[in-house]
Amino acid sequence: MVLDPNEARAAREADAAERRRQVRRAVAASVVGTSIEWYDFFLYGTAAALVFPKLFFPESSSYVGVLESFATYAVGFAARPVGAAIFGHWGDRIGRKATLIATLLAMGLATAVIGILPGASTIGFWAPVLLVLMRIFQGIGVGGEWSGSVLLSMEWGEQRRRGFMASWPQIGVPIGLMLSTGMLRLFSTVSGAGFDSWGWRVPFLASLVLVAIGLYIRLRILETPLFAEVIVQKKVEAAPVMEVVRRYPKEIILSAFVRVSEQAPFYLFTSFVLAYVTSEVGFSENFALDAVLGAAGLSLFVVPLSGHLSDRIGRKRVYMLGSALTGAWIFPYFLGLNSGIAAWAALVIVLSLIPHDLQYGPQAALIAESFATRLRYSGAGLGYQLASVIAGGPAPLIATYLLHTFGTAWAIAGYVVLCSLVTLGACVLLPDRSHIDIADDLAYENEAIVRGEARPATS
Repeated sequence: MVLDPNEARAAREADAAERRRQVRRAVAASVVGTSIEWYDFFLYGTAAALVFPKLFFPESSSYVGVLESFATYAVGFAARPVGAAIFGHWGDRIGRKATLIATLLAMGLATAVIGILPGASTIGFWAPVLLVLMRIFQGIGVGGEWSGSVLLSMEWGEQRRRGFMASWPQIGVPIGLMLSTGMLRLFSTVSGAGFDSWGWRVPFLASLVLVAIGLYIRLRILETPLFAEVIVQKKVEAAPVMEVVRRYPKEIILSAFVRVSEQAPFYLFTSFVLAYVTSEVGFSENFALDAVLGAAGLSLFVVPLSGHLSDRIGRKRVYMLGSALTGAWIFPYFLGLNSGIAAWAALVIVLSLIPHDLQYGPQAALIAESFATRLRYSGAGLGYQLASVIAGGPAPLIATYLLHTFGTAWAIAGYVVLCSLVTLGACVLLPDRSHIDIADDLAYENEAIVRGEARPATS
């Protein structure tokens, strides 16, 4: 599969009016696509906290059932770097647009299949096995989605506003979280006692409708002008994943560690909290779902605002502020949850994502602009998704283990503080390329040579 040269030329030579139209379409395609992908991914996380322990692990104790359910949740995170490598290769070979269509289909179809899986009482051992398999496909799909969506928006937009433009795909996270939590909340009410048997399945099957909408929007956009230029100049790498690992190992590793205080606490604030407040504090499932919905709604505004701020005062400055606030916020957060007072608990849950959003808004540009255009899909995807293995996937498991072992949420608070310290250190070490012309691969090479991190290319 090869990018049509005529399409590449059209993207490169688009006039001002057509460019503005394509920018709007690219932003819309990025937001809608990431919203669908994260709807699918978060839907699983919410169901893993509320439904899957009883349905797929009925023979286990309450603690072990939750642990096993979150283990299948973590499998999806482990698969995300694999998806980043697979789709990163094709994203830097055939283009952003075609690759993003494939990621959308992979994620959506896997989610729909989960909606029809029978439980352990029907097919026994094969129920959790099939669940894990579909979770792997979900992880592969979302692993290839993020970097492509970010590049679609960032590479079409104004370069002096890269932080703001790249933040738009990031709001797919709160939109997906709102859609998934809202759908489960709705069918929890509609199905009543039947929620554990059939009510939870409807939101998973609804993914097919969302995928159809996403495909329609993505098929109407052109390839990004920056990658089109790579095509026209015949600078496409034959093996982009291997090349980016060779040329940018530092950026890949630091991109993963810089996400630790953003990603690990996020899944505690949106997934683990559902199990915690219902089993440990005694609030209802609907109370927890409503509070998380409120947090996601607030993120719709804070994420693009923080992306805009990163263009004005610096990406690393905004990012490090968010990381430091995450480590500080965890203490009033658990005080509020453990108070047993509904208003206080709801307030800390709603506000919990603000420190996360201060990192997530500028994060896309911070990571993506660390890599040259011809390697950007692969490099940004690998760096971003490797964090899933060390932060996002293990977080609910670690929190469940710490709570069970120490009997107090303050052990979890210590874990979050450690995450913040890791991120702050990585952010200091990550090169600041916010002022490099990302259309100029030579600028990256010259900057690396000056730092003593690379030799001039031989070709």
